[in-house]
Amino acid sequence: MPEAPAVQIDNLSKSFDGIEVLRDISLTVNKGEVVSVLGSSGSGKSTLLRCINWLEEPDRGSIHIAGQRIGVDAQGKRMNNRELAAIRAKTGMVFQSFNLWPHLNVLQNVMEAPMQVKKMRKDEARAIAQTLLEKVGMEQKAEAFPYTLSGGQKQRVAIARALAMSPEVILFDEPTSALDPERVGEVLTVMKNLSSEGYTMIVVTHEMEFARAVSDQVVFLEKGLLIEKSAPEKFFTNPETERVRKFLELSA
Repeated sequence: MPEAPAVQIDNLSKSFDGIEVLRDISLTVNKGEVVSVLGSSGSGKSTLLRCINWLEEPDRGSIHIAGQRIGVDAQGKRMNNRELAAIRAKTGMVFQSFNLWPHLNVLQNVMEAPMQVKKMRKDEARAIAQTLLEKVGMEQKAEAFPYTLSGGQKQRVAIARALAMSPEVILFDEPTSALDPERVGEVLTVMKNLSSEGYTMIVVTHEMEFARAVSDQVVFLEKGLLIEKSAPEKFFTNPETERVRKFLELSA
């Protein structure tokens, strides 16, 4: 049998207070692909990511992570918290505001989830965390606390923390939007390295050059609708819709 997609989204819809934020979104992300999600503010991009790992519960539609449906079990019943946590562990989330635990140092931040969720031994979690901090260029800050770090450094630690769970897919929610311009490059470099290593990534971003250079697919959302999806070269040079053409002109 062919390998299941890393993420399969079918007819996903989500409303808040009667306002439909996502409308019948369908998207397939295969293992090793990078998908960039573009769109103006309020188009539903962050909500899409939060639905994938069930931080927001969709109103309709289905989401499968590596072939397993999230939120609903094989009998169609709502998953309990333990079942939901097990499949949610297959996704890593990198937030724009870092969300590091302030009372833990860098090494402990990366170790915590494998120890708590996977019940990994402390020495094993420490070894993995040290390797991942080297991957993101933060091994020299292992004993530092988050308040001492720059925004770019915090985000690189957050990426290492997401990787520590060996996720099927990493979700990035505008990972550079809270950074000073001089710090953006160091985070994008880490993300480009991850893409070259075959990590599956869904990235909500405003970084057009990154999306064009790294993506396998580029998706554009407008008022909760997926209005365009194509390979980056076609998306950026010959978009299908007038809305995307205007968006690219304004982003140039």
